[in-house]
Amino acid sequence: MTTQMAADDAALRHEFVVGLRNAHALEHQALAIMDRQIDHLAQYAEVEQRLRSHRGETERQIERLERILESLDESHSTVKDMTMSITGTLAALGHSFAADEILKNSFANIAFENFEKASYKALIIMAREAGYPDAVPLLEETLREEEAMIVFLDETLPLIVTRYLSLRAAGEQASH
Repeated sequence: MTTQMAADDAALRHEFVVGLRNAHALEHQALAIMDRQIDHLAQYAEVEQRLRSHRGETERQIERLERILESLDESHSTVKDMTMSITGTLAALGHSFAADEILKNSFANIAFENFEKASYKALIIMAREAGYPDAVPLLEETLREEEAMIVFLDETLPLIVTRYLSLRAAGEQASH
């Protein structure tokens, strides 16, 4: 192997590891967001139930990322994890003061899940390009879970908006 090929392999590995660490931190942010939202969904039981289920998926996604990192003799970034968790808590808290909290959270969740989807698609490409085929099935499993959550959020949005408007019109608590 030439020096240039070794440098290229090292660069690919580095980018893959950084991407895995970023995804790990992103999933910690997701947990913080979901934890805050789950407590505010009394009027939207189907959303609460699905968020609780996705929270479990997210915990398993973190475990998968850790397995991949360990297979590379790497670990996650505690600083990134803590920073993203705090960011997630603050983002969810910011919406909690809004009268239309459920709507803002719904929009943010759709954006967040699509961001995660793009991140996992990129990680799959990186794993293939960097020569880590064993990571691909684990990343694809997570990608499928994120895509399923996007479908749920997209299909549920009309129901949430309709219920929100109906509750507001009746003078009831509509936000959560």
